[in-house]
Amino acid sequence: MRMKLVTAISILFVLSASAALLAMEKTPMTDQYLPLPLDGIAMPKMLAISNESNLYRGTAPSHMSPTVADALERIYVPNHSDNTVSVIDPETLKVIDTFMVGANPQHVVPAWDLRTLWVANNAEGRKDGSLTPIDPITSKPGKAIMVDDPYNLYWSPDGRSAIVVAEAHKRLDFRDPHTMKLQYSIATPQCGGINHADFSIDGRYVLFTCEFDGSITKIDMDSRAVVGTLKLCKYFDRLAAVESFEQPSKKPKKIPDSKVVASEICTGTGMPQDVRVSPDGKTFFVADMMADGVHVVDGESLKQIDFISTGVGAHGLYPSRDGDRLYVANRGSHDIHGKQGGKGSVSVIDYETRTLIKTWPIPGGGSPDMGGVSADGKFLWLSGRFDDVVYRFDTTSGDVKKIKVGREPHGLAVWPQPGTYSLGHTGNMR
Repeated sequence: MRMKLVTAISILFVLSASAALLAMEKTPMTDQYLPLPLDGIAMPKMLAISNESNLYRGTAPSHMSPTVADALERIYVPNHSDNTVSVIDPETLKVIDTFMVGANPQHVVPAWDLRTLWVANNAEGRKDGSLTPIDPITSKPGKAIMVDDPYNLYWSPDGRSAIVVAEAHKRLDFRDPHTMKLQYSIATPQCGGINHADFSIDGRYVLFTCEFDGSITKIDMDSRAVVGTLKLCKYFDRLAAVESFEQPSKKPKKIPDSKVVASEICTGTGMPQDVRVSPDGKTFFVADMMADGVHVVDGESLKQIDFISTGVGAHGLYPSRDGDRLYVANRGSHDIHGKQGGKGSVSVIDYETRTLIKTWPIPGGGSPDMGGVSADGKFLWLSGRFDDVVYRFDTTSGDVKKIKVGREPHGLAVWPQPGTYSLGHTGNMR
């Protein structure tokens, strides 16, 4: 019986995305992949990508999973300073519910199996962190599970582990994706402020940003170990600037390019935030709120190959539904606790050419932070971190609507979304 079950599991993971979804509907998720003793058996890291030239084709509007058929169309907004979640009806643009969660909610994260939304309450500076489940069919919360410092939440590509980002401890805790019981941990001592991530196209490795070290770290999913860390710099291709960054006691007054003054050299530490892989899976785009733009990193070699200037406080990254463009939320401030009415905007990058297409300002200023794209791709929803609002950007015109929510809204989730499964954050779908 055991061998038959293992064989069935192996077959399931190499099925196409649509066939895998049908199988999920027939059998409880826990029977598919959680309890089985799979040690020593080679398992694929990801379900098959339907189009390897554009891994985001699987998140096109037509690819809605049967699993989310009964989910209510809602925007879930964690209000960090109120310890609440606001629920917005996207049709009426009104808050229709607000409920209490744990201390300092940071992100609302779709589960790998798309059946639950999890609120990551990291209880800053305290020991009562928790994860609050939300039923997307009723939009109501369940009983919270106590978890140490869950700043963010991701899922192993095979769905067998929740990856709790314990930022304060420089650690990733791999847990049972339903009970949240600890499986094992990976220490990341050289990654201060570990927070956001994305996976390679085949799931062999993952890149996590190190907010307080100005770097990005690469973790091998097989060896469960850090295999490299890269310092990021907007002047990465200028030798003098790189040398000055590595040896701050010998900083030159200016680099050879006379147009760049010494204060602009990367002698200080950047603050990388969100990260997203390119449609072809070869490069990773990394927002940096101090550099005011997006670094581009080759994932295999772990080398920086480009930098794209966007706007003040580049923060969140969201692919368009067709995978052609990348939306960059520029938070409008370099401060962790900024002021209202900042120079917030959204920039649009062409993935293929790595060029800035356009930038949408917020009339009167603002602070767009984290969020997601609507299922049909027509709107980009972002929290207004310092302005206590949510923004809805029209992805054709850039027109902005605002909805008042609680204090310090952070990583909101748009639900439902297209895709076969979630890799975490506010909707990193595949």
